[in-house]
Amino acid sequence: MQLTYEGIRDRSAWEAAGIALPAYDVEKTAALAKAAPRWAHFGIGNIFRVFLGSIAEKLLEEGKLDRGLTCLETYDEEVVRHIYDSHDNLVLSVILEPDGRRDVRVYGCLSEALFADLTEPAAAARLRQVFAAPSLQLVTFTVTEKAYALRDSAGAFLPAVATDLSAGPDAARTAVGVVTAGLLARFEAGGAPLALVSCDNCSGNGDRLREAVVTMARGWEANGFVPAAFAEYVSDTSRVAFPWTMIDKITPRPDAAIASWLAEKGVEGLAPIATQKHTYIAPFGNAERPQYLVIEDDFPNGRPPFEEAGVLLADRATVARTERMKVTACLNPIHTALCTYDCLLGYELFADGMHDPELHELARRLGYDEGLPVVEDPGILSPKAFLDECMNERFPNPYLGDTSSRIATDISQMTAIRFGETIKSWVQKTGTAAHLTAMPLAIAGWFRYLLAVDDEGRPMELAPDPEIPALQEKLAGVRLGEPESAKGVLQPLLSDARLFASDLYEAGLGGTIEEIFAELIAGPGAVRATLRRRLSL
Repeated sequence: MQLTYEGIRDRSAWEAAGIALPAYDVEKTAALAKAAPRWAHFGIGNIFRVFLGSIAEKLLEEGKLDRGLTCLETYDEEVVRHIYDSHDNLVLSVILEPDGRRDVRVYGCLSEALFADLTEPAAAARLRQVFAAPSLQLVTFTVTEKAYALRDSAGAFLPAVATDLSAGPDAARTAVGVVTAGLLARFEAGGAPLALVSCDNCSGNGDRLREAVVTMARGWEANGFVPAAFAEYVSDTSRVAFPWTMIDKITPRPDAAIASWLAEKGVEGLAPIATQKHTYIAPFGNAERPQYLVIEDDFPNGRPPFEEAGVLLADRATVARTERMKVTACLNPIHTALCTYDCLLGYELFADGMHDPELHELARRLGYDEGLPVVEDPGILSPKAFLDECMNERFPNPYLGDTSSRIATDISQMTAIRFGETIKSWVQKTGTAAHLTAMPLAIAGWFRYLLAVDDEGRPMELAPDPEIPALQEKLAGVRLGEPESAKGVLQPLLSDARLFASDLYEAGLGGTIEEIFAELIAGPGAVRATLRRRLSL
């Protein structure tokens, strides 16, 4: 059994293996998408295929969408070649239930894949065709928050961005540069309206995307590559809209054990690969079933009937409240707090840490005691019901295979929103955050993790994070077994509003975090002992 158009023609073999196939004509929907694209997407990795792909698949299955997606990649050409081209753009979705069941089905909704290298004539011409098509209604994005950052901490353009600005739209390479070049083709073809929809997990994602695109367009205007009218077109939200979204679905890296299980069922050629650019991907995706997508309903050229596939349409204020609920209270702070302790205590999987009594209590206090009381109910989703599902079904799912090291990636980029906003909310509500117990444990645990030594004193590898070198330099004098070596070391970090959205000493937490950190570095076993003492378990 091969995951190709030819391979799925023998439906009986797939059905005998318990794998569902598309009920619609996959090749017909692909032809329609290529002739008149309606929905394109940048960033064609795991979460896109099993989350946004599931939405398109449901609409296709129910006859509410007649063509698939145009998949655009700007970072890793190997993903297109090895994962999409080799399998006729088909993807195999594996949903992992908490009781061990697996729902396996082939998606045919990804109709075309293009590595958008604008220096390659055929790719550049096809990108222009896609964007110029009046039928195109929306372009979605899962390119990570970092893709929208154009400047460094000093305000200077990042090297790749500076190159795009000086090279112009015919040679753009960054995701923002390529999409802005696509918009130029649309402008030159008459300027039909379009929605650019960021589905990346960051606050105000629509505005971040808009700022990046407008900055690129204005830069090209200043350098003489495009007329002022183009920058005005991109800046006019009645013509080019940038809806906000809240997206949530735990999507681990593809699990090699699942590839082996599928091979036992007779499906060949699905082993995960690691590309030269360190993308870890497979022809299948594995994920949990729960998924949430809330979108600001702002589509000037129309849209698919997303509400028929479980998407929640709302106004911007409601989207912002749901995103804040998830990121500051109900999910992401717990992920961030526990993953570092998981690594320190030797837990590879996040679910394993959730079954640890101390870590479960830390998660409970973060969510129910310290998050929920200061989070605004968005109205469209219940914060408590959302948190209940996370705590009781999603986080403890032993079959999900989500690693704590994956969750620990780029923590320094997230502490201000995931910890800082709840702290600020308590200060606004009561004048201080000094009464919090889980939040200071979470922050102190992150600093302890940065020492790259586990609770038994063994060296451990840290997840990628651009700030690790600078942070470790500030912690350079701290030594395990010598609590006095930490004296005064954290003060510059805990008072850094860039890291925590406020001065944590003014919030009443700075001294507590210093005390906890000193306890955590007392010696081997101090992490476990501190958790037990501080949580009274």
